[in-house]
Order: sequence, then C-alpha cells, then structure tokens
Amino acid sequence: MKKINIKRLIEQGKSGQQVTVYGWVKSKRDSKGIVFIAVGDGSTFEPLQLIFTEDSIAFQATAECHTGAAIQASGTLQDSPGKGQKFEVSVKELLILGKADPDKYPLQKKRHSLEYLREIGHLRPRTNTFGAVLRVRNILSAAVHDFFQSRDFIWVHTPVITASDCEGAGDLFTVTGLNMDKPPRDSDGNIDFSKDFFGKHSYLTVSGQLEAEFLAMSMGNVYTFGPTFRAENSNTSRHLSEFWMIEPEMAFADLDDDITLAQDFIQFLCTRVLEKAGDDIAFFEKFYKVMTIDQLKRISESPFTRISYTEAIKLLQDSGSKFEFPVNWGLDLQSEHERYLTEQVFKGPVIVTDYPKDIKAFYMKLNQDQTTVAAMDVLLPGIGEIIGGSQREDNLDVLTSRMAAAKIPQEEMQWYLDLRRFGSAPHAGFGLGFERLVQYITGMSNIRDVIPCPRTPGTIRF
Repeated sequence: MKKINIKRLIEQGKSGQQVTVYGWVKSKRDSKGIVFIAVGDGSTFEPLQLIFTEDSIAFQATAECHTGAAIQASGTLQDSPGKGQKFEVSVKELLILGKADPDKYPLQKKRHSLEYLREIGHLRPRTNTFGAVLRVRNILSAAVHDFFQSRDFIWVHTPVITASDCEGAGDLFTVTGLNMDKPPRDSDGNIDFSKDFFGKHSYLTVSGQLEAEFLAMSMGNVYTFGPTFRAENSNTSRHLSEFWMIEPEMAFADLDDDITLAQDFIQFLCTRVLEKAGDDIAFFEKFYKVMTIDQLKRISESPFTRISYTEAIKLLQDSGSKFEFPVNWGLDLQSEHERYLTEQVFKGPVIVTDYPKDIKAFYMKLNQDQTTVAAMDVLLPGIGEIIGGSQREDNLDVLTSRMAAAKIPQEEMQWYLDLRRFGSAPHAGFGLGFERLVQYITGMSNIRDVIPCPRTPGTIRF
C-alpha cells in the first residue's frame, strides 16, 4: 500500500484531497457528537487532527481508539479553522491496527520526567521531546555529510575493532574470542592474547583518527563518522560508553586551516538545523529554556573569538572568580573554566590554541617554543569544549621523541611512523562528539537523552 507521511501531507497536500494516514494516537477528545483525535507518525512535530462525526461509519470505532493505538484513517483533507494547524482530516474509515490498553499504556497526555522516560526507552520516541530530539539528530547527521561532501572530503570507514589506543587513556573495551572461564595464560600468569582471534589484545575503538591520518596521506581530505567507545566508569550527564564521532583529517593543512574548518562546520550545522527543524527547536526553546533560536542564529553568523591557552589562563587568574579546580599554566582547562570564558568573558564561542605539550597527545605538532603544541579546542557557551583538534606532528624525529616521552611502544606503531618516513606532509584534523553537539543544540541537560539507546555503566537494557 502506498503511504504518505504527515510531514509531506502537510507540506504538499491540497484541500479536498482524499488521503489515508497512518500513525499512533497522541490524544483523543469528545465534544457533542464529534471526536477529535491527534495522530502522529514521527515525521513532524505537530500531529494531524482527525475529525469523526456521528454520521460516519468510523465514529463508533473511536470508542476503542485510545492513546498509543496504531491506526489507519481515510478521509478528506480540509483546511483547518483551528489555530496553529494547516489541515485536518474528516475521517470516513478507521482501522485500528494495534490497540493500546488505556489502563496500562505508560504514556499519557501529561509531562513525564526524563528520568522516568529512560526507564521506558522503547516508547519514549513517541513523546514530543524525544521525537524532536531524533528528528534534529537526523537533520544534523545528514548535514555532516552535506558539509564535507560539498568540500570534496571523502567519507572513510575506519575500524570499530582495533589494536591501538589513540588517546592513550587506557579506558578501552576488550574484544576477545577467548574462553574467559579458562583463558590461556603466559609465563607471568597474564592472559595470553597472542592466542586470541586477532593474535593480540584488541579493543573497541576510541577514535578513528590514526587510520584517518594514513588515509589522508593518500586521499587528501577525508572524514569519519561512526561509533566509538570508552570504558570509562563515569555516570555524569556528559559521558556515554558508546557514542558517535566526526573526525575530519586534511592533508597539506596547518592549525589555521583546522580552525577555519571547525568554525565553518559548526556554523553550517547551526544554519541547517534552523532551516530544517525550526518547529522542533522552538519546542526546545519553549519547554527547556536552554537554547534559543536567536542564540543559534548568532553562532551561525558571528566569527568565533580566538585566544591562546596562555591568554586564557591569565584571563581566568585575573577574573577574581573562585573556581572548584585550580587555574595554573600547565593544567588542563576544566568545564567550569571553559564556560566562564564563553559565558562571562566573551559571551560566545571561543577557540583556545597552543596548549602545553605535556597535557596533550603525542601526535600533536610541537611549536617552535618547544613547550606548546599546535592544538585547538572549540568552546561553546553552556557546554564548554565541543571540538578538539590539532596540526599533527609530521617530523619523524620529533614524533619518535614524543612517543618515547609518553612511553608508547614504537614497535607497535611503525606503520604510523612510516607516514613520516615516506612522503611526510603537514596535516591537521579534529574530533567532534556528535551527541555533545545534539545536546548543545537541543538544550537537553543529559547526554543520555540525545541518543536512542544510551550505553552507560550498568545500562544496556534497550
């Protein structure tokens, strides 16, 4: 059967047109021989109003048409006299495809707490909040590809299973085919991963960056967009164990190129979501009061402030504010510091550059001062860091020295060093956690609420 979703029907339908719509009942109201049913199919924020009059065959069937039921309704599309809706349907035929017991259905016409909705994750997409979140997420996902494809970047698929720890953090999930009830042991009593499926200790990836680097050294400009994993036992509102990362990598590029790309990228995404999801963003502005349409417009149109890490430290030290975490040169910026800079000092996005080498990864290019690296973080009001990137170290001797200082075994990374031996070139890139972006744009306070099935410590139910 040929179907048309409600979004397309509202955009392209004509009064008097005979239509059949499908969806789930969001609410029902009786009024003097007329029944009004609001039906939604997930394609758009506003439900479509169905009208049943006593003289129609479908009228009697509405008695079993409760909130949550799946229905098929056929009738005439007509202009709606009601405020805020373009069309309604005068229904002649109604088929209940799946009933919902009103005494047991866990979603009723009232506001439910986000904590409660996480307990019924399989049904929460039917709510206004999570329907809007998922539509925004979809628009942003498509926009990621539109942005990079329009700039001739090549989308590359980096591995989910890897033997490398890109960030050196150590919080990785092990992937194994060994019998963990009785794993093989080496002479020291440790698990002998040489007898495992891949012949060595393997993990779920924390980043596709290192693979993207060798692809950029052949293909030019590339980007990854896929799932990554962290086995960090954190239960904050900012952390997930499984999340999606966007990681562009550019050949023949320096830190300035990286900064320009990052700003253009954020501004493009903000513009696109305003163009495609205005109703959903207006909903978040009204009910969650964190992000506004005007704020997104300002971000999409105004240049980002650029300061060095050293300048940022001085601003924080001279602010007279008391912070929970100390502010000293050589220490990493914490979320409270990042938010102070964006919300109190510059009142907008800030790009901080040239961090101390000792608090950044081994692959970041050493600056001429020998104490800082060509790194940058993009900070946004309300959330802090959303992008981290750098120019990569392309000098073989410097890179091997940095790896030695970080105690990274070179024998495992000869392929990475080969990129500096054979046709080394300046290159740069960054990483953006996709859920952090969705969280920022929607204003949702907890990152668990911007992904369909959140994976956090102790949570893998849905």
